[in-house]
This record gives sequence, structure tokens and C-alpha cells, in this order.
Amino acid sequence: MKRSLAFLAVALCAFRLVAADLEPRPALPQLEKFEPIKAPRPSGLLLKQGDRLAIIGDSITEQRMYSRMIETYLTACVPELQVTVRQFGWSGETAEGFARRMTNDALRFQPTIATTCYGMNDHRYRAYDEPNGQWYRSNQTAIVRAFTGSGARFVLGSPGCVGKMPSWVKSASGTIDDLNLSLNKFRNIDIEIAQAEQVGFADVFWPMITTFHEARQKFGDDYYISGKDGVHPGWAGQTVMAYAFLKGLGLDGQIGTLTVDLGKQTASATSGHETKGFANGQLKVVSRKFPFCATGDLKSDNSIRSAMSLIPFNEELNRFILVAFGGTAARYKVTWGAESKSYSAEQLAKGVNLAADFVVNPFSSAFDRIDTAVAAKQEFETRQIKELFHGAEGRENMELTVKITEKLRAPLAAAIKKAYAPVEHTVTVAAE
Repeated sequence: MKRSLAFLAVALCAFRLVAADLEPRPALPQLEKFEPIKAPRPSGLLLKQGDRLAIIGDSITEQRMYSRMIETYLTACVPELQVTVRQFGWSGETAEGFARRMTNDALRFQPTIATTCYGMNDHRYRAYDEPNGQWYRSNQTAIVRAFTGSGARFVLGSPGCVGKMPSWVKSASGTIDDLNLSLNKFRNIDIEIAQAEQVGFADVFWPMITTFHEARQKFGDDYYISGKDGVHPGWAGQTVMAYAFLKGLGLDGQIGTLTVDLGKQTASATSGHETKGFANGQLKVVSRKFPFCATGDLKSDNSIRSAMSLIPFNEELNRFILVAFGGTAARYKVTWGAESKSYSAEQLAKGVNLAADFVVNPFSSAFDRIDTAVAAKQEFETRQIKELFHGAEGRENMELTVKITEKLRAPLAAAIKKAYAPVEHTVTVAAE
């Protein structure tokens, strides 16, 4: 009896240890089979001023959606870092495929930091097997070492999840659960590599699969975080991916805080924002740091705004806070641009997130100009690498092709800088 009790005690301790080493699981039966090991978190900002960021991956990266969000965020929301970006997405690619082209296509541009997102094609759309896992581990490790050996910092991104069996993959086998359990294993391998090589990690898989099931409960079974084809996400899924990478890069999401004393009629602002006067409840500000602006149908899986209602994007990456105190009214109307919201005095004293509450705001037009310029540059980068570097031009004379295409890319990169400009805006706080 004593031996049985001792065995149970040891088993219970082992269970608690294993549970403690796993990510928290939402109370959803669809996730009971999954064992996502605890992901490492960055201890601080991994980016440095003037960084050259390479965003690398397969067709999901070549969609130029999460990569576009990242570049627009870095340009508008943290302009003080002066980070420049190139994307290197290639449809159908595996880590082994990128390893073969990384020196020619990416390392030649001397990136100082890089992110990758592989595993979707590498898992071969089938149940996990150890030889395939070891093949993936070997290629991922080789990529990490090539970049860190060149002096670059690295953030290893996990694959996402699938929502349907991919009809275009004739060799796909098993069930959707088989595929996602395999992708879970690949995610865990990425964590092990990141820890062994002492590089960063971006957890794409676990936020995507948890949000996939939570979103379907909220919006219905036709809502696919993984995209309508089950693999290539629309804007909602891509927002989850951008969130994962921005968090993996160590960004803290503090866009700025505007503080007003309604009693004394004084105001102040944090770095990146300059107050130009506060009188009669009107605060005039010049801002050099933008909140991330997004519109869209809250119920659509092709909407950034919808994803923002499912994940803590605004809370963790997009905090533009207004704090107002010292007044005598119980409630106040805050007007920012063409929109107004009503808040209690208590809410304002604690602080309200203007970026979350005002969908269209004074930054929207300026933000869209930056985003449009980013989209144009990244579109060219796909053509530069896939069609020209790996086309007839590159085969004939690679160095000349690089020189000519860089001249073509230069005005597109300059257009992003030209699109960025400080925004003058007014926040009005009026008693109701």
C-alpha cells in the first residue's frame, strides 16, 4: 500500500512538472490532444536602431500580408528605430529549399536581424514521423547558424496551423488533427533549436490554432484563421502571425500616453509626441509615433480589425493612451478626429486606449499612405528575387542583375520614407 501511494505521489509530481512546462490550454475539447511546450519570451527589445530586417518564409510569407504589417508597424509605430525591411517569401518552399538559396538571395544584403516561418511544407501534410522531424531540425539549424555566423540576430518562427486538408497536395494524408499535431511537433522542434542556438522565437502555431477554434465559436464555422483554403491565411490569420513576430522581436507596444489635468488645464505627452497647447478641453498634439490603424468587418476572417478582437494586439502592441483627471463631471465625451466616445471620469483617470476605441482616427490617412508604399516595395522584392535573380537575367549575370534591380528598388524604399510624416491632431475632452 505504501509503495502504491509513493508511486502515485511520484506520478502526480511528474504530471505537474509536465503541465507546468506546457503552454496554457483554453478549455476547448479540440485542443486536448496538443502538447505545446512552453515558448521562451524575449527579455527585451531584440531590434537595434538602423537594423536591416529580413523576413523569410514560404508561400504564406509570399502573400506579403504579415510581412507588410510588420514593416508598416516598424515604420509608423516605432520610427525612432529606423528599421528597414526586405521580404523573401517563396511559395512551396521548405527550410531545405531556403538553405540552398539563402547566401545568394538574402545574406548578400547583410541583414542584421532575420525572421523565418517554415514548417508548413516541411511537415509534408501528414502525421509526424521522426525522420522527417530530424530533416527539418537539421535544415532549420543550418539556417540559424548561417545567419548568426554572419553576425545577424535571429527570430525563429514556428509554422502556423491548418484548417482544411489541402486539396492541391496530392500526397496529403491523415486527418486535420494529424496535420496539426505534426505542426505542433515542428513548433516544439523550433523552440528546442532556438534555445540551443540562443536565438529568439516567435510562436505562430499556438496563437493561431487556439484563435482558430475560439473564433469559430464566436463567429461560426465558416471563419478560418488559417484561410479559406485551410493553409493560406486571410488578413485575420495574418494579423495573428504579425502579432507573433512583433512579440518575438520584443516590441512592447507603448505608442504613447497623453495626460491632461482637467482641473489645472495642463497637459503632457511621452516621447514621440509633443503637446502644442491645452485649453477649453482641447489638446493639440504633434505625433511622430503612430498607432497601428486598421478597419474591417469584425465578423470576417479577412479583416485585421476582426483579429484584433480575438487576440491582445491592441493591449500588447498598440497602446496609445489618453489619461484625463481632475474634472468635476461624472462622464466626458472624447472627440478625436470625426469620432466621439463617451467615458466615465473613472475610466479616463485610469486611461483609455484611443488606438483600440477609434477605428478611423486622425492617423488613418497618413498610416494608409505608408502601408501602400510598403506594399509596393514588397511586391517588387518578390519579383526581384523570384523572377530576376532566379530568371534568365540572374543566370546570365547575377551581379549585374543585383545592381540593376537595386536601382529599381531604391525609389520604392524612398517612397516609404517620403510617405512618413508627423501628424498634427486634436483630442477634445468635454463634460457631458
